[in-house]
Amino acid sequence: MSTEKSTGFRFGVLPQIVVAIALGILLGSVLPTWATRIFVTFNDIFGQFLSFSIPLIIVGLITPAIGELGRGAGKWLALTAGLAYASTLFAGLMGLGASLLVLPQVLPAETGALSNPEDALLKPYFSIQIPPLFGVMTALILAFVIGVALTTIEGRALRTGFEEFRDIVNLVISKIIIPLLPIYIFGIFLNMTQGGQVLTVIATFLGVVVFVFILTWIMLLLQYLVAGAVTGRNPFRMLGTMLPAYLTALGTSSSAATIPVTLRQSIKSGTSEPVASFAIPLCATIHLAGSTIKITCFSLAVMMLSGIPIDPVLMIGFICMLGVMMVAAPGVPGGAIVTAAGLLQSMLGFNEAQVGLMIATYIAIDSFGTATNVTGDGAIAAIVDRIISRRHRPQIAQDSDPEPSTS
Repeated sequence: MSTEKSTGFRFGVLPQIVVAIALGILLGSVLPTWATRIFVTFNDIFGQFLSFSIPLIIVGLITPAIGELGRGAGKWLALTAGLAYASTLFAGLMGLGASLLVLPQVLPAETGALSNPEDALLKPYFSIQIPPLFGVMTALILAFVIGVALTTIEGRALRTGFEEFRDIVNLVISKIIIPLLPIYIFGIFLNMTQGGQVLTVIATFLGVVVFVFILTWIMLLLQYLVAGAVTGRNPFRMLGTMLPAYLTALGTSSSAATIPVTLRQSIKSGTSEPVASFAIPLCATIHLAGSTIKITCFSLAVMMLSGIPIDPVLMIGFICMLGVMMVAAPGVPGGAIVTAAGLLQSMLGFNEAQVGLMIATYIAIDSFGTATNVTGDGAIAAIVDRIISRRHRPQIAQDSDPEPSTS
């Protein structure tokens, strides 16, 4: 239930995130180191809490949502996963074709190795370890198994228990995570600005960075044009509604940490809450179209700069495998490139220095790909919701409240 009053000004999520990003950039060069480290310490603790909460969010939201879909839940899971993989595969192929045409024109004549961007960041005063109860993939499989089981058993006790657990998760999201996210984003940009490592990467690969940024927005426009055609809604209005999720991911660089905001905005854009509650957390783990564009384009850039021959057939196979590997990528900053590092070495023949260059470049501008990932999740959820509403309307019609539960 929404807590927003019917009258009066409300400083919502979007302006809070914009202010947090702006203040982080503006104050990053003027605040003393000791003050910045206070926010870095907060970010470290809050990040640990996010890592602890993410598996619980996945289980708490996906499990009861699958159960509410009824006996057809398995095929809706397959539909969502299929759409996510198709979107990721298309993104990689689009990145491949565009890179072969454009990158030779925008790459500098030569470049040196970049230092690890993590080295320039300030460290917290202290760190508190809050290990999660289980990993993201374990949570995802657990949610699938129990959720599908709930569609077949007759008993109500387990179903009621997970519905109440969902209420707890929603309470944590609305009362702790969302209110503290702007501070977390402010601390991230404060530290990045003071470290200055992002500017080094952008100066070296400026043309590639601009090129990839344009490609990610082309991908988003295509996703929402398709979603708009399927749902009959205005695609530009849908995309505008998802901007808070885009900006949140821009600050956190984490699809999983952005789940609360993505879920909130997806429901506001018109997706039913039961479908959004399973599709958004699921896509946060398996739908990495933006990350695939980045990895494809930057790997081609490194190959061109290093003089490695480019075999289009090999690159297509690499992209197909990359789409599968992205399913196993944890929804944390840099998770996708770490997961892809093995493919870069085994399929493309990258050495340690070239993999290090990829990781340094990817991490420094990780947020743009992540923002594309989570914003595209809203399009996938809208398409799934439309298909389910046509074939499975009785279950979806039970929830007619347009307000998100995380408000």
